[in-house]
Amino acid sequence: MNRRIQVATGLMWLFLPLTAMRYWLAWDRLPARLATHFDAGGRPNGWMTRQDALTFGLGMTVLFLLILTVVAYALRRQKASDAGSWAVLGLIALVVVMIYQGNSSIIGYNLTGQPISIFTPLLLLPAAFILIAIYLGANRGGALPEAPLIAEETHSSPIIGLLLLIPLVVELAVFANTPNSQARWIALPLGLFFVGFAAFAWSGFQYRFSHEGLEIRSLGVRLRSIPAAEIRDYCVAGWRLWRGYGIRGVGRCRAYVWGNKVVHIKTTQGDVFLGHNDPERIIGDLNTMRQLVH
Repeated sequence: MNRRIQVATGLMWLFLPLTAMRYWLAWDRLPARLATHFDAGGRPNGWMTRQDALTFGLGMTVLFLLILTVVAYALRRQKASDAGSWAVLGLIALVVVMIYQGNSSIIGYNLTGQPISIFTPLLLLPAAFILIAIYLGANRGGALPEAPLIAEETHSSPIIGLLLLIPLVVELAVFANTPNSQARWIALPLGLFFVGFAAFAWSGFQYRFSHEGLEIRSLGVRLRSIPAAEIRDYCVAGWRLWRGYGIRGVGRCRAYVWGNKVVHIKTTQGDVFLGHNDPERIIGDLNTMRQLVH
């Protein structure tokens, strides 16, 4: 399976020469100054020279291909080949495809005046939602047997939730002020996307402890179950901003974090990080759970 990850990553790098060839084939027919940015109505409102457009297009492609390669390398190191790992690679690959489609649309507009179409990225949105669902469902384990709760903790970030509403306001403004039906169609699912993430941050993660183990939930959905017998060790740890917030990690490592304090739990299935403003409370709940088990 790791071999398949390597092959898939290598194939994605073909988008770099394909982008360069797309520009090269049209180079002599392109104007010296290209329209490269468009408003919600599809009208150009930003321009670049041919060389700058090529450099920017190739640069964005290289950036996400490097991210894809780094993630793939980490997965191979961890010997991870679960559906969640493939979903993460698929999400990054979708971005690469969208960048290529964007470059092709820019070339087409400047060559023939062909309107910029947003239906291609719109069609990719369902694929993104499916991949996210696969990622969330991977490695979550079976549901724990019913048992009396020892404790239930919540870890959320209303501040991040409010910040995520800012792009929603922008999307609503686009929806209300543009007569372009295509822009309206793409603003609606994107708006729902931001609403979901804002609600996700506001509601946060719920940690449910019983003598059977630990269950992690959000918005009423079970994200992960960790049987008590699988927990080997745990301690308080820090969390760096660059590692990001929300649900993080691929392969055998997964984090549920909305802040910079976490409890690092080592299990037989990998590492789990639980964010909490008072991580000592999580340690206390885990200690109680361990005492009841033994």
